[in-house]
Amino acid sequence: MRAETQANIAAIEKSLQLLAKRMDRETAAHRLEEFDARVEDPTLWDDPAAAQKLMRERQMLLDKMGTYDQIAQGLKDNAELIELGEMEGDEEVVSEAEAALRALRETAASKELEALLDGEADGNDTFIEINAGAGGTEACDWAQMLQRMYVRWAEKRGYEVEMQSEEAGGEAGIKSVAYKISGPNAYGWLKSESGVHRLVRISPFGKGTRETSFASVWVYPVVDDNIEIEVNPSDIRVDTYRSSGAGGQHVNTTDSAVRITHMPTGIVVTSSEKSQHQNRDIAMKALKSRLYQQELDRRNAEINAQHDAKGDAGWGNQIRSYVLQPYQMVKDLRTGHETSDTQGVLDGALDGFMAATLAGQVSGKSRAEASAED
Repeated sequence: MRAETQANIAAIEKSLQLLAKRMDRETAAHRLEEFDARVEDPTLWDDPAAAQKLMRERQMLLDKMGTYDQIAQGLKDNAELIELGEMEGDEEVVSEAEAALRALRETAASKELEALLDGEADGNDTFIEINAGAGGTEACDWAQMLQRMYVRWAEKRGYEVEMQSEEAGGEAGIKSVAYKISGPNAYGWLKSESGVHRLVRISPFGKGTRETSFASVWVYPVVDDNIEIEVNPSDIRVDTYRSSGAGGQHVNTTDSAVRITHMPTGIVVTSSEKSQHQNRDIAMKALKSRLYQQELDRRNAEINAQHDAKGDAGWGNQIRSYVLQPYQMVKDLRTGHETSDTQGVLDGALDGFMAATLAGQVSGKSRAEASAED
């Protein structure tokens, strides 16, 4: 058997091991029997919300079991075909089975990544906020570059991107921007992007000097109907003001923008792209999502530590560095994942970084730490 074929088989087997671990395959059949028994209960739909939740969980388990079985069967069938073809000297059979294994390896790798997105809110839509940090005009321009990067990433995935608010920079770029990004596993993919992002480049603003700029990215899930977050009206302050963003029929004409401050936590959310009524509704949803993110942080020590480590958008707190001068390199400081294709990254090629971080979170260690042990 060729070395490439052996490598493909080994990679598929590794993916199957992770898939089995993520769905707890040893108990999966028993859990499905329990789900089926509850589905047959005539009182199930007396509580529609609970019934829908149960049906979603059952379908998710069925999908995971089906994916595992399909990949495992494909591996078995094609490995046997290769052995048979080699025994009989049938190169056509061997070639077709090897091609099928290559395709199956890609499928298995994709499903392996999807299996990492099994957190409570990973499947939800998400809010993302980008704020310029230390660096003045340079930082505002950097924040706008990040804005473009994430919008392009989302559009490549077919996600819906809706601006919530934007504040322009003094001379260039933006001070801040917020989006709602909607699509399958939007929060699960983007949650690893929360943190400080550092840029090193030659200044484009006539200085001709090497400059370092910072911007912070915050990601939190959209709270759906299955997640109840109560907000006490006495705990919030609602302010209206005129938007300073670029565009919109109400900009600089009416006090349509809305700012909500949650006084117990100090969380501030804004919306300025719609009517005042719509902006208030959008801002309340964003507030509930921020509060829910806090709850997720409390439950998950690793995520909590990650957020605690963010600090100010400045030196020593970055999760990723983007170096454009004197060399080309984007490197994630948590996982060690890096690439010299800086333009590709700034055009939205972020999947490699996200996958590395997800894998590190599951294993409890960074990829750099894992490599050091090998």
